[in-house]
Amino acid sequence: MTPALTQEKHYTIDDIYSLPEGSRAELIDGQIYYMAPPNRQHQTIAREFFSSINSYIKSKGDSCEAFFAPFAVFLDKDDKNYVEPDISVVCNPDKLTDKGCSGAPDWITEIVSSSSRRMDYYTKLSLYRSAGVREYWIVDPMKQTILVYDMEHDAAPAIYSFADSIKVNIYEDLWIDFRELDF
Repeated sequence: MTPALTQEKHYTIDDIYSLPEGSRAELIDGQIYYMAPPNRQHQTIAREFFSSINSYIKSKGDSCEAFFAPFAVFLDKDDKNYVEPDISVVCNPDKLTDKGCSGAPDWITEIVSSSSRRMDYYTKLSLYRSAGVREYWIVDPMKQTILVYDMEHDAAPAIYSFADSIKVNIYEDLWIDFRELDF
């Protein structure tokens, strides 16, 4: 007699929307990953980084829009992937709905916390690459590094420090100078 195989439960976006009020979670390949609340340093970095990006977009009259978490991103046409990146930049207004972004944002930034390290460096990198995100930044406050993936040009990742000025690849003239951010 062959032993029965246990079946792993696969969740959908409906399960995310059914979570109790105040719960934060992401759905990756049908699995739910709960998120711990961000600490103050994480929020300060997110605020300053977002402000810099948003100011640039507004000054250029650009069609792109920047969003900060919690902002719903439905990466695929299926109902098995739902993420809330720390910062998302979406340049195609057709992807924006009342619920969030339907499809891959052009640029995603995740700010690493001790509980999200493996997810941000590995799981989301693969997910974002396969979904068609053009650029992915991993900001790591503990290491004081920024890892930049220019996926649109299939370039090798570049590593920067919090003392660097970094070129944003999806724009011709946007540089983020981490020395000027107030955190």
